[in-house]
Amino acid sequence: MSTPVEIEPSPEGVPGAVTDGSSIRAETLTYPGAEGTQVMAYLARPAAAGAHPAIVLIHEAGGLNAHIRDVADRFAQVGYVTLAPDLYTREGGPPEGDMSVIMERLFSLPDARVLGDLEGAADHLRAREDVTGKVGCVGFCVGGRMTLLFACASDRLDAAVDCWGGFIDKATFDERTTPNRPVPPLEMTADLHCPLYAAVGAEDQNPSPEMGEQLRERAAAAGREVIVEVYEGAGHAFFADYRPTYRPEPAHKLWREIVPFLARHLRTV
Repeated sequence: MSTPVEIEPSPEGVPGAVTDGSSIRAETLTYPGAEGTQVMAYLARPAAAGAHPAIVLIHEAGGLNAHIRDVADRFAQVGYVTLAPDLYTREGGPPEGDMSVIMERLFSLPDARVLGDLEGAADHLRAREDVTGKVGCVGFCVGGRMTLLFACASDRLDAAVDCWGGFIDKATFDERTTPNRPVPPLEMTADLHCPLYAAVGAEDQNPSPEMGEQLRERAAAAGREVIVEVYEGAGHAFFADYRPTYRPEPAHKLWREIVPFLARHLRTV
């Protein structure tokens, strides 16, 4: 079951801004995820007929908010059927701005369940008549970590974009592993199944530029294309235009980099 959604214009001047939503169609829907759960999601797609490549878009720690839906619209505007799952479907998203609850909720999400929900998202996209069969994944913040996990632990992806995914080398601030996060994604990168683009802010500490270099070196063993780019003048969450961390110049550069990267790997069948 799905419900149509009216397209809202993007904030003025953001990268890839949607100013006229007539070329896009959007809806909320559910799809089968891990443990038999129907996962709630937002889907944006080109209005033009025919089949298009697809993207699984993974939200930040705060959940599936208006910003992530707008980013899904931006990807739809450049030709992708974009599905943004709500990975907090079962327990509900954390209160906005309460970082202690956000981190607690974040650390409680089991990697195995997240992976099942993401594989379900990719399977749902490939089953659609308006999708070519090519599926990529883009994630921000914890969504970046989940993108790396997805790209290493599953064969469902044709390309992955990890935007400052933190905690790729440990489970929490103090623990390398937990029952919910038994293997750090950094330790899985030799099994990378698809090309990877990773963006790191020069002023970020989780992940730091040094961690980005570790990611580059380890992922090279997989024999896939791996690009790790450090963005000067930027810290964590520099693409999030609704947060004070937003940095317009690096954000526009990121968009200019990831759109061609995705096209290179998703627009050939």
